[in-house]
Order: sequence, then C-alpha cells, then structure tokens
Amino acid sequence: MKSKFTSALLIAACCLFTHFSGAQVSSKKDVMKLNAQEYLEYKGVNVMLAHDFYPEGHQGGVGVIQNGQRVATNGDIRLEPTPGQWSPIPKVGKRVVNKATGEVSVRMEFPNPDMNRHGFNPIIYPDLNFAYNIRVIPSGKAFKIIVDLDKPLPDSWIGKVGFNIELYPGILFGRSYYMDRQFGIFPQQANGQTYTDADGETQVKPMAEGKTLTIVPEAARQRMSIENLAAGNLQLLDGRAKHNNGWFVVRSLIAKGTSKNAVVWLVTPNALEGWHSEPVVQVSQVGYHPAQQKIAVIELDKNDKKILPVSLLRIGEKGGFETALTANATNWGDFLRYHYLQFDFTKITRPGMYVVKYGNHQTEPFQISADVFKNDVWQPTLSYFLPIQMCHMRVNEKYRVWHGLCHMDDARMAPIDSNHFDGYIQGHSTLNKYKPGDNVPFLDRGAWHDAGDFDLRVESQAETVHGLTLAYEAFDVKYDNTTIDQKNHIVEIHRPDGKPDMLQQIEHGLLAITGGYQAMGRFYRGVIEPTIRQYTILGDAANITDNKPFVTNAANINPILKTPAAADDRWVFTEDNPGRSLETAAALAAASRVMKGYNDTLATQCLQIAQGVWKNTPDQNLRHRVELAVELLITTKDKIYADYLVNNTDAIAKSIDNTGWLVGRTMPLIPDANYHTKITEAVKKLYAKIQEQGTKTPYGVPYEPNIWGAGWGIQNFGYRQYFLYAAFPTVFSDTYMLHAIDFVLGCHPGSNTSSFVSGVGAHSMTTAYGFNRADRSYIPGGITSGTALIRPDFPELLDWPYLWQQGEYVLGGGTTDYLFLVLAADHVLNKK
Repeated sequence: MKSKFTSALLIAACCLFTHFSGAQVSSKKDVMKLNAQEYLEYKGVNVMLAHDFYPEGHQGGVGVIQNGQRVATNGDIRLEPTPGQWSPIPKVGKRVVNKATGEVSVRMEFPNPDMNRHGFNPIIYPDLNFAYNIRVIPSGKAFKIIVDLDKPLPDSWIGKVGFNIELYPGILFGRSYYMDRQFGIFPQQANGQTYTDADGETQVKPMAEGKTLTIVPEAARQRMSIENLAAGNLQLLDGRAKHNNGWFVVRSLIAKGTSKNAVVWLVTPNALEGWHSEPVVQVSQVGYHPAQQKIAVIELDKNDKKILPVSLLRIGEKGGFETALTANATNWGDFLRYHYLQFDFTKITRPGMYVVKYGNHQTEPFQISADVFKNDVWQPTLSYFLPIQMCHMRVNEKYRVWHGLCHMDDARMAPIDSNHFDGYIQGHSTLNKYKPGDNVPFLDRGAWHDAGDFDLRVESQAETVHGLTLAYEAFDVKYDNTTIDQKNHIVEIHRPDGKPDMLQQIEHGLLAITGGYQAMGRFYRGVIEPTIRQYTILGDAANITDNKPFVTNAANINPILKTPAAADDRWVFTEDNPGRSLETAAALAAASRVMKGYNDTLATQCLQIAQGVWKNTPDQNLRHRVELAVELLITTKDKIYADYLVNNTDAIAKSIDNTGWLVGRTMPLIPDANYHTKITEAVKKLYAKIQEQGTKTPYGVPYEPNIWGAGWGIQNFGYRQYFLYAAFPTVFSDTYMLHAIDFVLGCHPGSNTSSFVSGVGAHSMTTAYGFNRADRSYIPGGITSGTALIRPDFPELLDWPYLWQQGEYVLGGGTTDYLFLVLAADHVLNKK
C-alpha cells in the first residue's frame, strides 16, 4: 500500500506532466518549420541544405544561420577530417522538399565525374564509389541531420569517411565549448597536435571527443548543441592546423556495416526570443558630390514594423550636430530577406561632414563636397595596390618591404597534355618553338600578380593595361607618387620620380605581354607556379622561387613527364583562343597611343602586334573583334577598321549590351548615317532595359546576387555607363554610373556596410584576400569582390581573410574599372 506522501508525489508529477504537455501542445507553431524559400526556420534560426554548393569557399551542404550570423556550413560526407580546397567533394543531386513533413533531402555521390582529374580546378579522387542521401528534418526547436548510404562502406575506408560540419572561426575565438565532461576555449591560432596517419598524411588530433558538443554556452545568441545519436563519438577539430584557411570542424565517422541512419545528429541552435535583425543604414563611405543624387538605403527585418525617424545631421566644425534634413523615409519594398526604405537627401548641397541617423542607428561620417572624388579615393589604387602587385620587382614603402624581388627565373614551358590545378590546360602542343621544360625568354619582366595567387593571366594583364590607358587618355592623369626603376627592378612607394605613375604602370604590363609575344610569336595564356605548395604560399612572393632560371640537362630529366624534375620556376601555358587574342591585342592597340612619346619602341611593338593579330586571327568572336577594330580605328584612323564596323552594324546593334560602350567612341570617326541610326536606336533600347533593371533593387543598379560578391560586376557596369553617357548624352544619364560608385563604396546589402575598396572611406574592407591575408591585413586601394549571397536570400560580408568570393583582390577590370569610374565621376560632376 502506497503512503500518502508517495501518492501526493504521483499526483504532483501527473499535474506537472499535464502542465508541460499542455504547454507543448499549445506551442506547436513555435517550432522549426519549412518556409517559402524551402529552408527550415525557427525565429532567428535558418537551416539550409544544398541551396549553395561551393564547399571550397565554405558554402554548401547543411548550413546554419543563427540570429543574423552564419555559424555553420558544409555539413556533408567528406573523406578527410579537415578537407582543403582540392579535397574530394561529392556530386550534388536534386534537392527534394517534402512540404508536409518539412523534410529536405538531397542525393550525393562520390566521385564527381565532372571534376575527377580534369576540368577547371581538377580534383584527384580516390578509387571509392558510393552514394547517399542527406536529410534535414524539423525536430521541435531543433533539427536532425540524417545520412543514409546506399550500402555500407568498404572495410578499407572505415575510420576515414565521416560527416563534417564547419564552424565559422571569426566569432568563436575566446569563446568556450563543452564536449561531455571536456571543455575549453576556441583558440586564436591553431594549437592542435598534428600527427602522420597511416597514409602518410599530416592530420590534427581532436580538441575534444564525446557524444554532445555545446558551442558557446555563455552567449545566448551563439549557443548551439550538437548531439550524435548514432554509433561513435563527435570530434571537434581545428582545420587551420592542416590548412591556413580552414575552419573548426565537428565530425563523426561512419561505422562499419552501417547504411541506414549511418549519421544521425540532433542540432539545437538557440533562437533568441523576439529576435529581429538590427536596422542597417547604408550610404557611400566616402560621400557625395553636391550635384549627384544622394539616397541612403535602410535595411530592416521583414518583421520589423516600426518606421523610425530619419535625419541627415551635419557635423559641426566645433563639434556636435545640426539637423540638415528630417523626412519620412520612402517605403521601397522587399528584396532578398529584408524590407527596405529609402531616404533621399539629394537637395542638400552644403559642403561638410554628415551622418544619417535612423532611430538610434547612425552611419559613419561622410562628406558632401565638390572635391569628394578628387583625393584619397582613386589614388590608393594607383599608388599602393598596383605597385604592390608588381611582379619581377622589389617593392619598398619607406621602412617597409611589401615584397622582395621575385620570379626572376620566369618561365619554363609547361608540359603538354597537362591540366593544372588552377585551371590552366596545355594541349597536345606548346604551339610554339619551345619544348616542355625549355626556358622561355623575355618573361622575367613586367606584369602584376593576380590576387593572392601570384599567377599572371594574360586577360588580367591586358584588362589592366586597357583600363589604365583609357583613364589616362580621358582624364589626363599626371599623378606621380611612385618611383619605378625597371633597370634595377625596384619600386619606391611615396617617392616621386618625375614620371606619371599611370604611364609607368601601363609600361610595366606591356613589358610582359609583348615580351611573351616576341619570344613565342603568340600571347601566353598564363604564367603560374607548378606546385600547390608554391601556389598556396602566403606572404612575400620572393620566397616562392630562387630567382635563378633552371637549366635543363640529362641528369635531371623526369622519366615520366620528360621535363626537368627539380625546378621551382613558374610554368608558362599557351592556348589557341582567338577571342582572348583579340581582347589582348585591343589593349595593345590602345596602349600604343599613350606609349608614343614615352616609350616609342614599346608603342611601335604594341601596334605591330595588334595589327598582326587582326590579320591572322579567325573572325569568330564579334565582341572581341569589335573591340580590336575600335581601338585600331582610333589609333590609326585606317578605313579598313571603319568598314568592318559598318559592315557589321546589324550584328553590333543586336549585341549592344556588350558592344555599345565600345562603338560609341567611334561615332565621330564613322560618317555613315545607317551606322549612326541603328546604333543609336539600339542604345535607346539598352537604356530602357537598364532603367527597368534598376528598379528591381533599392540600390538603383542591375543587381542579381550570386554566390560571388557582385562588386566587380557592378563597377564594370558603371565603367561602361560612362562611355555610353559620354557618347550618347541625349540618351543616357550619369545616374547609373554614380549609383555603381555608391554600391561599391558602401551602399549595398547586408549588415556590413564596408566600402569594398580597402582603406577608402570611413569604414572599409581592412581584412581582405591579398597575399598578406595570413596577417588578417589588407593592401590599400585593392578592390574586393564584396558582399556575397548565402543562397537563397542572405547577403554576407564577413570580416575574415580567406573567403575569396567575398574579400579577394584581382587585377584587370576588378582594379581599373574602379579607378576609372571614380575619375569619371569627378570629371562628369565637376563639368556640370
């Protein structure tokens, strides 16, 4: 017989159970569920599966956005504990969504035949074939990750294949974790003990192992738990010990003999009650000319129904603020996952420093001034970034050496039938007199390193030369702040030498392009490190090679490749690519004009090469053929090039999106009424299309975000707008050109309102993907790719140095389009 005390406890327990059961029933809507964008959502937590598939860039598989911050990604089966850029990745199948249950699944398989040892960025897959399904399933306020294999793994792969998910390090440093009874902090640098595995590969020992991991238990915004419900333990690893650009990894191994429920994780990201993304006020971090349109964009959580006061405040010369304008923001509408307002303060023209304030949210200071684009905006690109990227030079800045003399052993002819890991392909022939392994002369001079990779892509070199040439011609830029000594291979930043920096930079690019052509009778495709170890070096380019050309002899011939075996010299690749040849020749044809009187020998070489390419290259690429015809016509005034353009009027008009900005410059040189009429009618349609596209986002520019940041595309759009406006002023306005500048300089989606141009503006990308990225640093005047998209709807720009799709610098239009665009804005606005 139970005691009264026991009975009372049972009654109390039943009541308590009833209470919580009732609470659970009443809050069924307050759980993880599938939304209209086909990802799981609970308050401020979003769970995506295979919306993105870019695992090399830490985007793909299962990903988690928690309270406005992407915290985890790349949840997928991997063959390594901490994979790197060229590690095997699965082929992604179709995403399947069950709207009734909220389940999202995708089929994956190893290997991916499209990448296995061929194609762009080829991957070497092992001899392992298997397929599986990943499922994410709502589970109350959490979600489950379940992996079902088609069949168990071979015994030889047990202990090697596991499910990984990567944790973003940038928000974890100094934060704590618990793994069962183990605990610690996430360290700033990789401290883990490494070891050599049975395959001879370096691996890192786990920071902790157990069944349940709690991440950042001390902070409600970041707290997340991961529980392994299948056999085995979770491992917490520091991927940076294997690869500098690695993330923290949570991993569980596939157990022997398992197929169904081979992986079962329960993941519980803490969702803050009532969480909304904070309002973000987006403006140009540099500022505005009095004559230009000035619109601040205000980004709000879609569930934020409050419309707060918005004001433009002028910063007083003696401190404090004075209200320049208070107005109701205009309701623009929804874009991506946010709701947008616009605050138009175009009518304010008084010079000074200003901020925009929305409620308690205030921008960094920016200026309104007729001189806004004259100083400290384009100059860093010309006086820092371009000199610092110069190859075959030692680059000094007073006490600092940006990099030592490098790559003076350039270059050896690449092996035939080779598919380089960075996408270069050498066919069945070298296409010139040099054999694989031969030293190719005249490549130990000129050129700029492309991004942080140190390779020299001919299109990047040509685009840089072309952009600088057109800027010099259009705006007569005599700026001199750098000494460039080609004879002694030395650059001194902040030491004028009496020569226009822009001409010296054009000359530097031409030395490499014309040198290669002289040696081989054709343009090179690219010059690049032969090994991944060299390619991935971070820091000073002088450490990549010994600067001594390798000499071939019988004693060091590799019997398989039939090439010298122990050289560190870069390879030079060639290709049969008429379009690229025409594009490069166009840059030379233009540059010959500005080199005349500065380096007459180079001017003559450029024009001769360009004319030779025109005569000897198949006529199969209209856009590039038109580009070369335009530059040769402007340079020589020869009727043969005008006749080509006139004879192709209809085709040019049909592809006006790509050709309009080019042929506009020929209108004064071609007195053909039909040519003028058809081109003008085509550009009118183009402008109407641009106007329509510009209404689709609150930023007033055609913008369809993709995985990669759109900064370079937006600046190229603005660059072309200048030429269209200059050639067709009665059709085009300068509005979209100026909107493009605003976008690049800070008025763009997302919570990070940095200027994409490092060191330019009050707030800019001062952590970027340059050769100094390991120092979490930047190169002034470098232009990053900018805000990327975490599909389907989350704009992201992280303060992290290793995401090339957000923070990378490049040469070519990615550099010169910006420089040109700012000079153009200053020119246009100060003519009004």
